[in-house]
Amino acid sequence: MPATPADLAWPFFDEGHRAYVPQLERWIADELPALLEGSEDSLDACYACVQRLVRSLGQAGLLRACVPAAYGGLRENFDVRSLALARETLARASGLADFALAMQGLGSAPVTLFGNAAQKAALLPGVAEGRTITAFALSEPDAGSDVAAMSATAKRLPGGGWRLDGVKTWISNAGIADHYVIFARSGEAPGARGISAFMVDAKTPGLDASERIPVIAPHPLGLVKLDDCRVPDEALLGEPGQGFKIAMGTLDSFRTTVGAAALGFARRALDEALRRAHARQMFGKTLADFQMTQQKVGQMAVSIDASALMVYRAAWTKDVQQVRVTREASMAKLYATEAAQKVIDGAVQLFGGLGVVHGSVVERLYREVRALRIYEGASEVLELIVGARVLQDAKG
Repeated sequence: MPATPADLAWPFFDEGHRAYVPQLERWIADELPALLEGSEDSLDACYACVQRLVRSLGQAGLLRACVPAAYGGLRENFDVRSLALARETLARASGLADFALAMQGLGSAPVTLFGNAAQKAALLPGVAEGRTITAFALSEPDAGSDVAAMSATAKRLPGGGWRLDGVKTWISNAGIADHYVIFARSGEAPGARGISAFMVDAKTPGLDASERIPVIAPHPLGLVKLDDCRVPDEALLGEPGQGFKIAMGTLDSFRTTVGAAALGFARRALDEALRRAHARQMFGKTLADFQMTQQKVGQMAVSIDASALMVYRAAWTKDVQQVRVTREASMAKLYATEAAQKVIDGAVQLFGGLGVVHGSVVERLYREVRALRIYEGASEVLELIVGARVLQDAKG
């Protein structure tokens, strides 16, 4: 029940999108419960669960949304609407299921968008089939929002190839990925213009992704350490010095889908709140009979609809108009994640004490939504991006 029939009837979507959502829903009903079993028992269990999820999503053909049709994908070109629908649908059911699909998309998108034919053929079919787990390694201990502060290095070797050294952090799928897209300073120019991107196999000597980072909503996350990690010339994505362009081009598309995941979380929170409001008896009435509850639910519903419109406007603009959507994607991610936090907080409040009991649905959502306001552009950074774009557009 991820996207309502009214949403799917919007002109943002075509028949292919409308057919994809029921496939996701069937997989959620038939496969997901067993795949999630025991996933919260330990961090090891969580990591193993994500690996199971990727394999199952691939076997069901649902990861085809992550790659173009030429490599086993769902659509002819990279399609943000398909990914956004998938993330909304999966997030409404399970944060880990959303994570499993999203990271397949994020880790492979630089290759889809900027790789050559050989690089695409080497990676993308395995991504679509769930055989290859991917990761996107951009952030560093002192270079998150400020990508230009990156200190990991890529040095040309006299006999050909590159040597990578440095540390990447907050890397999703670190430790279970088969393949990493790694960004490092190659020195063609100062600042952001001197960064390059590389495709690196997880088994490459000098790459260590064993150190984990535990977070409030557990998922595979950790450090990637590079120490004399040598890759061939064929590992370079695009041209030397194009790494910043590749990273920003990828995030331009994926920020919209983060908003979609937040939308899925918010929809589930509203579902839970509505059930609670009709079931909870207080002072001879149900919670739903009180005007304060009605006002709260009204605010939640408005926020969810506004988020959906912004998310799918950004996705449609990218897919159909084929233009940069830095402003639209930033606005969608900013609004949808902030709104989801408020919607989920409202749901927890309606549940009262039960809302903070570990393992309840709204408590889980409360933990899962928090990171979305930080990764792939913290809310404060996105406000700056949107403001700068608006001022630039006004200047002409």
